[in-house]
Amino acid sequence: MADLVERVLQEAAEKESKYKTIEVHKDIELEIDAGNLLTVDTNPLDTSELKRTKEEFLKNLARDNTQLLLNTLWQLPTEKVDDAIVVKLPDPKTSIPREKPIPKDKHLTKWQQYAQLKGIQKRKKSRMTWDDQAKEWRPRWGYKRANDDTQEWCLEVPDNAEDPNVDLFAKRKEQKKERLAKNELQRLRNIARSQKSKVPGVGLTPTEAPTKDYLGKALAVARKSTASIGKFTDKLPTEKASKYTGKKRKFEPNYGDVEKESKKQLGILNHIQNRIPIVDSRKAANRQIMEEQRSRAKTRREEGGGKKGGKNKGGSGKKKGGGRAKTGKGGKRGGKKR
Repeated sequence: MADLVERVLQEAAEKESKYKTIEVHKDIELEIDAGNLLTVDTNPLDTSELKRTKEEFLKNLARDNTQLLLNTLWQLPTEKVDDAIVVKLPDPKTSIPREKPIPKDKHLTKWQQYAQLKGIQKRKKSRMTWDDQAKEWRPRWGYKRANDDTQEWCLEVPDNAEDPNVDLFAKRKEQKKERLAKNELQRLRNIARSQKSKVPGVGLTPTEAPTKDYLGKALAVARKSTASIGKFTDKLPTEKASKYTGKKRKFEPNYGDVEKESKKQLGILNHIQNRIPIVDSRKAANRQIMEEQRSRAKTRREEGGGKKGGKNKGGSGKKKGGGRAKTGKGGKRGGKKR
């Protein structure tokens, strides 16, 4: 019995010897920043021990400092979350530099500003909703969405309709396009507002605070939208000339002063006579000679091909003695002469 007790105590002692105590003594207390899980040890190092057993010394030093950090964490208030004990870390004491700058706050959209002003809380909607017609759960948007009015084969004409014969399906498509365009314009407005720039667009694209130049440009575009491109559009009594009119086209009258017309034609004729003639006789002659040379060369090539084909028409072109056939003048493709 005594041997059994001694053996159990020896095994327990060996087991405890593998694990060090949680109590660590330091001459100088460590600076512990629990918020950053950081410990700073200012104790002097034992240089002789470090040189003799470097790896073991650094391992023991790291273990002791980590143990002191864990002792500090277990002194903080704890709570149980999902069968796990967690500790709420305090605010960090040491300021660590960031790798990247702090992100700027995202600019609120017009609806977000209105909701914040009115105190409207955003509620997250579920992806699926109940479809009364199909009697099943379907997604709110996308393919096979619930309560899809585009799949209806019949539309009821309202009692207050101006024209009962209007195509309601085409009207619904047009209204959907207008809604999409309005949403896209609102999206561009939000982007322009966040970047502090103007809303991209031309013509009469609306803006929240139009400038004087913008109004002038919009007025010029409206004037040019007529069939006469603004030529016969009436002007206001005190209206000034717009600087966005662009280049003005000059139209000559169909009838007018004969003397003025004759002077204009004589001026064109004198201008042509004083300049280099349009047709250069030397250049035209050289071009004609070059074309004739090309034509003669083409004719020679065609005639030469015809003669060669005539010789080879009756036979293989070889002599009776089995020699090789001769080629054209000075040719060597057929082989050596015998």
